[in-house]
Amino acid sequence: MFVIIFIPLFVLLNFYVFIRGWQVIPPGPGFRPIYAVLYWLVALSFIGARSLENVMPSKFSDILTWIGSFWIAALLYLFLAVFILDALRVVNHFMPFFPGAVMENYARAKYAAAGTILVTVALVLLCGFINARIPYVKELELSANKQAGELKSLNIAVVSDTHLGTIVGRFWLASIVDKINALSPDIVLLTGDVMDGDVGPADRKELGEELRRIQARYGVFAVMGNHEYIGGGEITSRYLAENNITVLRDQSVKVGDSFFIIGREDRAINRFAGRTRKDLNTLADAVDKRFPVIMLDHQPYNLHEAADNGIDLQLSGHTHYGQLWPLNYVVKAIYELAWGYKRVGDTHYYVSNGAGTWGPPVRTGSRPEIIRIRLNFQ
Repeated sequence: MFVIIFIPLFVLLNFYVFIRGWQVIPPGPGFRPIYAVLYWLVALSFIGARSLENVMPSKFSDILTWIGSFWIAALLYLFLAVFILDALRVVNHFMPFFPGAVMENYARAKYAAAGTILVTVALVLLCGFINARIPYVKELELSANKQAGELKSLNIAVVSDTHLGTIVGRFWLASIVDKINALSPDIVLLTGDVMDGDVGPADRKELGEELRRIQARYGVFAVMGNHEYIGGGEITSRYLAENNITVLRDQSVKVGDSFFIIGREDRAINRFAGRTRKDLNTLADAVDKRFPVIMLDHQPYNLHEAADNGIDLQLSGHTHYGQLWPLNYVVKAIYELAWGYKRVGDTHYYVSNGAGTWGPPVRTGSRPEIIRIRLNFQ
C-alpha cells in the first residue's frame, strides 16, 4: 500500500515542480537539458539508493540516500510554495492585486520569486536538520494506584522511532545513549522502529556497540515496529537481542517481582509476515493485574483496549507527529492521540513523536524527544 500510494504521489509532485522550474529556466543553449538531467537525478536518488543498498551497499549508496532523503523534504516545501504562488496567480487573473511593477517586469519578478523560494526552502531544511539532531528530554510524573512490591517509584526512559541505519548513524546514536544514561533510568523502553529497515547499514556502522552502552537497573526492553518487519522481522529481532535488548513479541514479563511489561507485535506483522498478532485480552489475562502493568504497542490504534484490560500505562510511537509541517495536521486527523499524554480512567497513555527521523533527516513539525517518566506506586 505504501508503494502504491507513495511512488505515484512522489512522481506527480516531482513532475509538477519540474515543469514549473522548467518554465523559469531561460531557453538558452543547454540550460533546460542540464536542468532536466540534474533534477531527475536528484529526484530519483532516494529510490535508486534504496534499491542499490539492498544489493550492493557502499559509500555511493549512502551518499545517494542522503541526497534523496533531503530531496523528499525539499519537494514538499517546493510544492507548497509553487502551489501557493500558482493559486495567487489564478486569483490575480480574476481579481488583479499584484503591483503594477510586477506585471510590467514579469520576467524579473519570476526570477525573483524562484530565487526567494529556493533560499527559503534551503533555510527551512537547514533549521529542520538542526532541530532533528537535538532531541530534548520531556519529563512526566504519573501514578499507578497499585503496589509494586517494595518498589515505590520507577524511573523510566522511553525512546521511540530511532530509525537507526544509513541516515541515523553512530554519532547521533552515541548522543542519544549519553542522554539516556544521564537520566540514570531504572528501565529503558523502546517502543518500536528502533531500526530503519534492513540491519545491514546498522551492522556496518557498528551501531550495536552503542546500543550495548545503555545502562539501566532492569535492562532495555523493546517491541517491534513496522520498520523492523520491513528489514525482516526475525533478523531484526535477533540483531536487537544480540545487543542486550529484550524484544517482547506478544509476550509479557514480570520485572523485579514488582511490575509487568507487555510487548505487542506490531500491526504490520499481518502485512509483512502473514501472521496475526495476539489480541490484548489474551495477553492481559496472562499477567497478575494486582501489580502495575506497562504495555508497549508501536502504533497507537484502539486505545480503549488498554483501559478495558486494566493496563496502567501504554507507550506508543510511530506517528512522528507528522515530522514535517504541515503533515502533523494529517496525523492528528488519523489518530485519536497523535502525540503526547492522555488519561482514560486509571490508564495513562503517552505517544512519542520519536527521537529519530524517517526519510528526510529533518523535523519542522515537532521536536525529537526522549521521555522520562517517574511512575509512582501506591
